[in-house]
Amino acid sequence: MPEDKENVSSEELAELCIKIAESRKAEDIKSLKLIDISLVSDYFVVCTGNSLPHLAAIAEWIKRKVREKYNMRPIAVDGESQSQWIIIDFGNVMVHILTPEARERYKLEELWGDAKKLEELLAERLSSDI
Repeated sequence: MPEDKENVSSEELAELCIKIAESRKAEDIKSLKLIDISLVSDYFVVCTGNSLPHLAAIAEWIKRKVREKYNMRPIAVDGESQSQWIIIDFGNVMVHILTPEARERYKLEELWGDAKKLEELLAERLSSDI
């Protein structure tokens, strides 16, 4: 039975999207915490697919698994695999799935360079728990 989407935090949703992308063999997965620096979204999850069908498969799996776990559908999905960039907008979490060429061209991590990486935040939390 799906969990209540009202109880899921932005961080939990971002973590789930990362795990789903990993399960579909997405590459170079990064999550940027934007809460303190932007009104656009709380987190960006950015990952690379190695072919146009791979982009579509990653996007479809993320939409399906988030719906199954949290009974949540994206607010919007923009782009398609032919555009080399698919964005899945869950409101508080936006997932960007790009080809290597598009990722190099748009450099989202550099554009949002002030954002902390979710991976760094988790590591900080683990080290403070020790």
